[in-house]
Amino acid sequence: MGCIGITMGCPVGIGPEIILKFFAARKSGPSGYRPVVLGDLSVMRRTAELLNMDLEIAAWHPGAPVRTGTVPVRNLSDLDPGELAWGRPGIETGRAMAGYIEAAVRMIRNNELAAMVTCPITKKALNLAGYDFPGHTEMLAALSGADEYLMMLAGDRLRVALVTIHEPISRVPELVSRQAVADCVRMTERGLREDFGMEEPRIAVAALNPHGGEQGMFGREEEKVIAPVIRSWNGPGRVSGPWPPDTVFHRAAAGEFDAVVAMYHDQGLIPFKLLHFGDGVNVTLGLPIVRTSVDHGTAYDIAGQGRAECTSLDAAFEMAAAIARNRIRQRGS
Repeated sequence: MGCIGITMGCPVGIGPEIILKFFAARKSGPSGYRPVVLGDLSVMRRTAELLNMDLEIAAWHPGAPVRTGTVPVRNLSDLDPGELAWGRPGIETGRAMAGYIEAAVRMIRNNELAAMVTCPITKKALNLAGYDFPGHTEMLAALSGADEYLMMLAGDRLRVALVTIHEPISRVPELVSRQAVADCVRMTERGLREDFGMEEPRIAVAALNPHGGEQGMFGREEEKVIAPVIRSWNGPGRVSGPWPPDTVFHRAAAGEFDAVVAMYHDQGLIPFKLLHFGDGVNVTLGLPIVRTSVDHGTAYDIAGQGRAECTSLDAAFEMAAAIARNRIRQRGS
């Protein structure tokens, strides 16, 4: 039985808390993989003490067996919990959380882990620590040598891939190019086949403008950019659209499509989080390693209060395990 690493994320965010709750609620699941934590032993133990959680938090090393009933932690930093304040990240916490990510990638490459699940980090502390990345995904792409990657939000009812991500609305039309749409559709189709095990995925491409542009009355991006990409598609999956954004997500959630390609962040994430606010998973497609993440931030405002929920972490772990299994089957076929 292999292991999947869960990076602790920001030491002063809700990462340590949701990990403890994940282990406390976890039973012997169907995943076939054991979770191990990549983080800080002292922080995890202090968090358990503060939240009055009776869990045995034990040191773990790659290759060692995982003792049932424990929270196995690969200790990768030596922070002093007494000097940390919930919700107040700094250079030291930034270095620590970056180190957990680097270690996870290294351990996957050394076949010590089958996949990684990431708890939330803060971009500001990452930058303060000297890492010039806007976030997790870009850092993981650099560490794993990925030339291209794609963010997908996935749940039981809806999967959404994004052509553009963190961009001002005013810039979206210029960034929605034929190449950008084609790349997103291609990586979505490949991800659904290789990571989600779908032989012939059904992909719906959302329009950019209301009513799909209404034959040019509300914009021409559909006829000039999006529709030509769909017409030229010759891959194994089925790609259709551009569909009006106000109906396509409902159709996908009802089972008509396996994923929706959205043109910009809020177009895709508003319907997704309406359905999967608590159990959504952020999946990075295109990486040579398996990485999933919780679909929420560090929640500094409630860190250390015992209020955070672990449902997204649980879903992210099970999805990472499923993707790891699917990739093994792909290599064997």
